[in-house]
Amino acid sequence: MSTVATATSPLSPPRHRTALDWRLRFGVLSLIWGFSFLFMKVGTDGYAPFQVTFGRLLFGTVVLAGAMAVKRERLPRGVRTWGRLAVAAFLLNALPFSLFAYAELTIPSTLAGICNATSPLWGMALSLAALSEDRPTRVRVAGLGLGFLGVLTVLGAWQGFSGLDVRGTTMALLASLSYPIGWIYVRRTLAGTSTSHLSLTGAQLLLATLQLAVVTPLFTTMPTRFPILPLLAIAALGTLGTGLAFLLQYGMVAEVGPTTAQMVTYFIPVIATAAGVALLGESLTWSTPVGAVIVLAGAALTQVRPRERP
Repeated sequence: MSTVATATSPLSPPRHRTALDWRLRFGVLSLIWGFSFLFMKVGTDGYAPFQVTFGRLLFGTVVLAGAMAVKRERLPRGVRTWGRLAVAAFLLNALPFSLFAYAELTIPSTLAGICNATSPLWGMALSLAALSEDRPTRVRVAGLGLGFLGVLTVLGAWQGFSGLDVRGTTMALLASLSYPIGWIYVRRTLAGTSTSHLSLTGAQLLLATLQLAVVTPLFTTMPTRFPILPLLAIAALGTLGTGLAFLLQYGMVAEVGPTTAQMVTYFIPVIATAAGVALLGESLTWSTPVGAVIVLAGAALTQVRPRERP
C-alpha cells in the first residue's frame, strides 16, 4: 500500500533535508509503487501468490535490516510491543500483500492498482466510526460518495459487472480495506512509543516475513523450477517496492510531513495503469481511466480537513 511506512510510524520524526530533493524522491517512490502491481503480476506467472508475498517480504526485510545496521538501530524491546507489531504486520503487510497477489491471478494489474487507490476512502469511512477526533464534514462525506461512485464506474456497474472477476476484485478491495484497519490499530496501540520508526518498521517486516514463512509451506509446494523473470520481479518487488520504498517515504515524511508524502497515493494507479497497458498488453476501456479519476477525486476530498477556528 502506498502509505504503509507513514502508517506504521507512531512518531512525528524531526524534519530534515537530504542531498536528493524530495520531489525527485516523490517521483521515484510513485514509480516504484506504481510498478509494484506489474511486478506482482509477473511474479505470479512463475510462483504461487504466497511465495511471491514471502519473497517480497524477505527481500524487503533484508533492505531494512541493512539500513538498521548502517544507522546502528536496534530492534524494539518489550513483549507487548512485539505483540502489537505482529498484528500490524498481519494487517499492513502479510494480509494485503497476499490478497493482492492472489487477486492478480485473475484480474489485470491495472485494476489492482485502481483498487489500491480506494484505501483513503475505506480509511475515512472507518475513521469516522473508530477515531473520535475525525469528525465528518460535508466535503469529506461528499468525497466518500464520489469515490465509491468511481469504484462502480471502474467495475462497470451499469452493465451488471459483466466480464468482471468478482473473486479477484473482491480480494483486491479487501486488501485495500486492510490497510486503514491496520493504520487505526497502529494509531491506537503504538502511538507515543519511544522506539524509532526504522526499528518499528524493520521489526514489523520481520514479523510479516515469519508469518509467511509459516503459512507458505502449508498452502504451496516447493517449486521444481525457478523461472528467472518472475524471480527478478519478486526481487524488485521486495527490494524496491517494499524495502527502498519504505525508506524513501520515511525520509519524505521527516522532511515535508505526512500530508504531502501521502500524495503519492494519487499517482500510483496512473502509473500502474500505464505500466500494465504498455508492458503487459492489458486492455483498457473508457470506464477504467474515467472511474479512476473519480476515485482519486473522491479520495482527495476525504483528506480535506476543516480549518481550525482562531
